[in-house]
Amino acid sequence: MALDLYEIRKLLNQGKTIYDIPLRVTSYSRVSSEKDEQIHSLKNQIEYYPRFIKSISNWTYVEGYYDEGISGKSVNKREDFLRMMDDAQKGKFDLILTKEIARFARNTVDSISYTQKLLTCNVGVLFESDNINTFFQDSELRLTIMSSIAQDELRKLSERVKFGFRRSIEKGVVLGNDDIWGYKKDKGKLIIVEKEAEIVRTIFDLYANHSMGLRTLITNLEEKGMYNKNGNPFSMSTIRYILTNPKYKGFYCGNKTRKLDYRFNDMKRLDSSEWVMYKDEISVPPIVSEELWNKANEKLKRRSTKNSNPNIRYDGRYTYSGKIICGEHNVSYQRTVYRYKSGNKELWQCKKYKDMGKKACNAPSIYTYELNYIMKQVYSNLIKDKTEIIRKIMNFYENCGNEKKLTNKIEMTKIEINDILKKKDKLLSLLMKEIISENEFKNRNDEYNLKVKELENNINQLNIEENKAKDISENIQTLRKMISNMMKGRIC
Repeated sequence: MALDLYEIRKLLNQGKTIYDIPLRVTSYSRVSSEKDEQIHSLKNQIEYYPRFIKSISNWTYVEGYYDEGISGKSVNKREDFLRMMDDAQKGKFDLILTKEIARFARNTVDSISYTQKLLTCNVGVLFESDNINTFFQDSELRLTIMSSIAQDELRKLSERVKFGFRRSIEKGVVLGNDDIWGYKKDKGKLIIVEKEAEIVRTIFDLYANHSMGLRTLITNLEEKGMYNKNGNPFSMSTIRYILTNPKYKGFYCGNKTRKLDYRFNDMKRLDSSEWVMYKDEISVPPIVSEELWNKANEKLKRRSTKNSNPNIRYDGRYTYSGKIICGEHNVSYQRTVYRYKSGNKELWQCKKYKDMGKKACNAPSIYTYELNYIMKQVYSNLIKDKTEIIRKIMNFYENCGNEKKLTNKIEMTKIEINDILKKKDKLLSLLMKEIISENEFKNRNDEYNLKVKELENNINQLNIEENKAKDISENIQTLRKMISNMMKGRIC
C-alpha cells in the first residue's frame, strides 16, 4: 500500500533517508535540442535511471518519462511531462527523479506550481544535482531560489541570442526561416531555386500586369499546374507574403519581428519603418525586377486602402457567398471544396450541415457547376435586349471610373489650399506690422485652418475615389468580356 505525504515526512523526520523508505520511483529526463551531444546525454539518462532505481532495495521501478528536443521554458509542448503529471494523479508512483531544476522547468512559476501539484498527489521530486527533495518542507524556498537562477540563465541566453542576431544583421547575414519560396539558404546567403523562382515571377506578372485579384491569380496558378510544396493550391496569405517580400527584388530585409518576452514564444511583427532593409543583390539575388515588384506593391496597397474604407461593405468572397439561403435553417450556404481523384470540386452547403454533418440539415449540397448551369438558364430566359444592357452597364462603369476628372479635382483642391496658405502668410505679415490686432489675427487664422483641414479631408476622399477609378480602368476590358459572356449565357 502506497504511503501518503504525512507518513513519508514522518519517516524522514525520524532520521530515515529517502532510500530507506519503500517507494514506487520513476524518472523524468529532457534535452532541449536534437544535437548529437544532447541526444547522447538523454540516452545516458534513460540508461542510468532504471539501473539506479532498481539498485535501491526499498524502491520499485516505474518506467520513466522523457521529452526530446523541446525547450524547458514552458511545459505546454512537453507531451511526456504532461503524461507524467496525469499518471501522478492516478497514483502510479510516489517519487520522481530528475537531473536538475533546469531539466524540469526553467520557469519559476512552473517549478513551484507543478511540484506543489505533485505533492497534493503524494508525489515528491528529487532534483539530484541541486540536492532538493520536495518531500522536505523547506524545499520550496530552496526551489524558488534555484528556479529563479535557472530562469535568469534563460534570460541571459535570450539576450546572447538577440546580440548574435543584431551582429548577423549588421554583417548582412540572411536570417529567418530557411523555407523561403524561390530560394535556398547557404552560409547566410540566398541561392535561387529556378523551378520555384519561375512560379514567383509568374505570380508577380499575373498580379501586376494582368489585372488579376489574389483569388483569380490562385485559380490561374492551378490551371497552369503550379502548386505549393505540399501539392495544394497556394493560400492567399502565401501569395500576399511573396508579393510583399522585398527579398524578391534583391533587397536584404531583417529585424522584421521581435520576441515580446524571453519566457514566451509570442512574436510581434514590426512596422516596416523599423526593418533593416537595403539593396544587396549579392546576398539576396533578385528574382523579379525592382520595377515589377514596386508596381505589384502599389496595386496591392491601393486595393488594401479601398477594402479598408469603412463606407464600403464587402459581403462576398466568392460568386455565391451570401446568396444561397437554407430553407430549413434560414442561414447562408457556405463554400467548401471536395477533393476527388479526378480533381477538386467546389460546392455549397448549409452552415449547419457543414458544421455538424448530415444529421443537422436535410437541405442538399450544390456543386458550383450546377449553380452556374442554373444561372445560365436564368440569364437566357430573362434577358432579351442583351446588347443594350451591355452598353448601359459599360457606360455606368466608365462613368464611375472617370479617373481624369478626379485627378483634376485633386489638383484644383491643392491649388485652393496653396491660396489659403498664402493668405495666412499675408495675415501674419499684417500682424507683424501691427495693422491688425492679435485677436483679429487669431479669429481669421482659425478660419483659414478649418478651411485647409476641410480641403485636406476632401483630397483624402478624392484619393480613395481615384484609386477605385484606377481599378475600374484597369479592369474595364476584362469586365466588358465577362459581361458579354454572361449575356450570351456563358458563366465564367
